[in-house]
Amino acid sequence: MRPLLPADPAAIGGNRLLGRLGSGGMGTVYLGRSPAGTLVAVKVIRADHGADPAFRARFRREAEAAAGLAGRWVVPVIAADPEAREPWLATPFVPGPSLSEAVSGYGPLPARSVRILGARLAEALAEVHAAGLVHRDVKPGNVLLAPDGPRLIDFGIARVAGATTLTAADAVVGTPGYLAPELARAGGPAPGPAGDVFSLGCVLAYAATARGPFGGGHAAAVVFRTVHDEPELGDLPAELLEAVSACLVKEPEARPTLAELTGLLAGGDPGDDDGRDWLPAPLPRLIAERSTRALDLPAPEPTRIDTPEAGTGTRGNFTRRRLLAAGGALLAAGAPVAWFTTRGRGGTGAPPAGSGRDLPLLTLGLQADLTGPGKATGQAHERGMRLAVDRHNARKDAVFRLALRVADDGGDRARAAQTVKELAADPAVLALAGPTWEAAVPDLATACTTAGLTLLLVSVNGLDEAQFRGWRTLCPTRPAWDYVTNPVIHYLTNVRPSRRTAVVEDAAGGDEGWRISRVLQQSPPGKGSVSVHRIPEGGSDFAGAVRDLTAAGAEGVVYAGTSPQRAGLLARALADAGFRGPRAGIQHIMEPEFLSTAGPAAEGWEIGAFFTDPTAVPAAAGFVSAYRAAYGEAPARWATEAYDGVGLLADCLTGLGEEARDRAGLVRRFPRQTYEGLAKPLAFDADTHALTGARVSYLYRVESGAYRYLGPYPDVT
Repeated sequence: MRPLLPADPAAIGGNRLLGRLGSGGMGTVYLGRSPAGTLVAVKVIRADHGADPAFRARFRREAEAAAGLAGRWVVPVIAADPEAREPWLATPFVPGPSLSEAVSGYGPLPARSVRILGARLAEALAEVHAAGLVHRDVKPGNVLLAPDGPRLIDFGIARVAGATTLTAADAVVGTPGYLAPELARAGGPAPGPAGDVFSLGCVLAYAATARGPFGGGHAAAVVFRTVHDEPELGDLPAELLEAVSACLVKEPEARPTLAELTGLLAGGDPGDDDGRDWLPAPLPRLIAERSTRALDLPAPEPTRIDTPEAGTGTRGNFTRRRLLAAGGALLAAGAPVAWFTTRGRGGTGAPPAGSGRDLPLLTLGLQADLTGPGKATGQAHERGMRLAVDRHNARKDAVFRLALRVADDGGDRARAAQTVKELAADPAVLALAGPTWEAAVPDLATACTTAGLTLLLVSVNGLDEAQFRGWRTLCPTRPAWDYVTNPVIHYLTNVRPSRRTAVVEDAAGGDEGWRISRVLQQSPPGKGSVSVHRIPEGGSDFAGAVRDLTAAGAEGVVYAGTSPQRAGLLARALADAGFRGPRAGIQHIMEPEFLSTAGPAAEGWEIGAFFTDPTAVPAAAGFVSAYRAAYGEAPARWATEAYDGVGLLADCLTGLGEEARDRAGLVRRFPRQTYEGLAKPLAFDADTHALTGARVSYLYRVESGAYRYLGPYPDVT
C-alpha cells in the first residue's frame, strides 16, 4: 500500500480513504474505512472512461448483478455509484496476497492446497453464473488467498475496449494464457460458463507448477499455442491431472460442469477434508502480518487549509498533504540547479571532489549494448545514468552516495547471459538497469530474480513473460507494446478523425506488427471500422495493398510493422495513389532510413513512441543543458528515461532505513514507490509491477524531413 497523493480525495461514498492499493489504466484502488469501521477496497474509474455512455451502462448493469453475490468465496460489491463523474464501487478488503504473488514469491502450492483451491473457486464461479454473470478473467491475479480459503475478485465490471482484458461484445475477452481458445479471436462466440472452466483449469495448473499450461512469451505466441497446441502438464501432480486436463479440452461442450469438476477434484474422497490449514507455510504468517498492518492504520489527518499571512502574497487553499508534497518537490528541484551550474564537462557517475566522502557508497549497475548493433541506445542509457548519479551525489541532503558499474554485452545473447551473472554475483550492486535490447530480457530477468536483484527496464518491457516465468524483481519503466498505439488512436479519433481506418499489417514485423494490428481492431479510432491488409513475409506489394484500402474507402492508414525501409515503401505507394488522409506508424520506423526511403512522401506521418524529446519539455531544461555541456549534443533517445530510472532507485533507497538499504529492501519497496520523472510520472501496480498512469507514450510528426515532438498522449491536440 502507498500513501495517498496530494490530489486524492479524503473520502468516497462515505468511506474514509487510508491509502492506495494500486492504480492502472482503468483507475485507482484505495484502501478505505467504511462508516461502520470495516476495511473496504474502493475502486474508482477514471472520468474519461465514465464519459463513455456504453461503458457506464455496462458498469451499472454488471455492478447491480455483482451486488447480489453473497457466497463465501466471492468478494461481492457492497456499494457503488455508477452515476458519479468518476464511477466507483466498494468491496470488502481481503488482506491476503494474490495467487500470482504467492506462487511467484514462495513456489507452487501442494496438491492438497490446489484441490481445495479448485473446489472453492468452482463454488464461487457457480454462484457467479447463477447470477447471470460470466467472470471472463479468471487468472491468478484475481484470486486472493485468505486463511479459510480463496476469494474470487474482479467480475469484469470495469473493462473497456483497449484494456488488456476486455468485455466489449466485439473484443477478445480475457488474459492470454488463461482465456479459452474459442474466445481468442474477435467476433467469436460470446463468453460463457465453459470459458470460465477453461480459465480455472489454467489457474490450477499455474498454482501447482508455477507456470501456465501454454507456456510464456509474447501474447500472440501464447494465444496461438492455446488454440492449436495441447497443454504442457508434465509437471502436474498425478492426482490433479484428470481434473485439470478435463478443463483444458478445446471444445467448450466437452468440458466438465463446475459440479463435475468439484467431483473430479475430490478424487473419490467423500469430503472428510474440512480445508483447515489449507495453505503451506509461510503464507498464513504473511496474511496475518498484512492483516495486522491494515488494522493498525490510522485515518489520515483531516484536511487543513493553510491561510497565507497578510502581505506575503502567498497563495492559500493548499491542503496539508499538498504543502508537504510541494515542499518535497521544491527540495528535489533545488539540488539539480546547483549541480547543473557547477559541474564540469562529462558525467562521471561518481561523487564530486570533497562532497560527502564519509557517506555510505551504494552501487547501481548498467548492462547495455555499448559496442554492438544497438550501441546508440546503450550509450544513451549510460550517459543519462551517469548524469543522474552525479546529480544525486551533489545533493546536500543526500544520505548516501551512488556509484555506477557499467558492463557491455555487445548485443550478443551468450555474452549477455555471462555478463549478468558477473554483475549479480557482485554483492555491492543493489540494482541493475538493462538490458537495452529485447532478446536479452529473459536471461537478465531470470538471473536477477534468482539473485534477488531489482532489474530496471528502461527501453524494453518483459511483463508479457513475467507472469509465466516468475520474474519477481522486474521494474519496467516502459509499458508493453500495446500502449504505443495510444497516441495514434487518439490522433485518429480526436485530431484528424478517421471513421474507416486501414491497417497495413506487415508480416515481416513479427509479433509487434500483429499486436499493433490487434489493438487497432479492438480499439478502432473514432469507434469506426478497421480493415486489415496483410503483406506476407517476403512480399512487397504495397501498391496492391494501397489499391485495396482506397477501394474500401479508407480515411486513415496505420503501418503495423517494424521496418523503416518497408514503411518508406508504403509511404511512397500512398503518395503515388494520391492518398491525402492521415498516415501513422510506431517508433520502430522512426529512423533515418524511413525518411530516405520515403523521401517527400514521409511528410506528415504521425508516429507513436515511448521516448520523450526533453528539448521540448520545459521541466527538463536543466537536464538538457547539462547533457549538452557534458557530451556536446542534445540528449539521445532514452537518455532522459534512464536518468529518471536512477532518480526512482535513489528515492527508493532514500525511503529505506539505513539497515534496509539492500537488495531485499529495494525489491520490496520499488513496486510501491512513485517518482515524478522528467519524461513521465513513474508508479507501478503493486501486484503485477506494470507501469501505471496515462502519460506513458508520445506522438511525433515528420515535418521538413525531421521528426518533431508533438507531446504526450492524451495531451496531443
